[in-house]
Amino acid sequence: MERRTVLGRLNWQFGDVLATQVETARTKSITLALPNWMGHRPGQHVDVRLTAEDGYQAERSYSIGSPPEEQPRVTLTVERLDDGEVSPYLTDELRAAYEEVIYRDELEHLVRSSTLLEVVHTLTRVQPSGWTGYRRRIDTEMLREVAWLPDQHPLAFICGPTPFVETAAASLVTLRYEPGRIKTERFGPTGEA
Repeated sequence: MERRTVLGRLNWQFGDVLATQVETARTKSITLALPNWMGHRPGQHVDVRLTAEDGYQAERSYSIGSPPEEQPRVTLTVERLDDGEVSPYLTDELRAAYEEVIYRDELEHLVRSSTLLEVVHTLTRVQPSGWTGYRRRIDTEMLREVAWLPDQHPLAFICGPTPFVETAAASLVTLRYEPGRIKTERFGPTGEA
């Protein structure tokens, strides 16, 4: 039997809940995205730390149920213990972080299969616990931070409600994007005003 020693310090990292799947009346599988995940081997476990709003923390260890080739995703299957401190939250309350992200699976597939595509989310209504991404509507400063540089002559596609499209397009023009390379599709309320 081969033994390996973990070298260096182990660090906590935030994970995003990608999906949950009810397995039985008492168990749920939770798939996490861990962007800084260093990988695992079959049979290993992770320690999960939950932090309450008042700062109280609880930690539990869970076996990794997903194969190493699914990295940086990790799936844990949790059994609800009636007198448990952590498992009732994980099985009854925990929800996917991007339940409101349209085409999430398709976007993730495209990111994994391309070296040119990057997806940046901003959650304007509700953010899950531990969210470290953007928390506001798209604006000029956000686009300055995440968009391609104008001198790369990118082609921009903007689709959504008219106020959103106008704000995003005006911000790109402010950043010196070529107006002819900004393509828009907008929609608004139907019927008479």
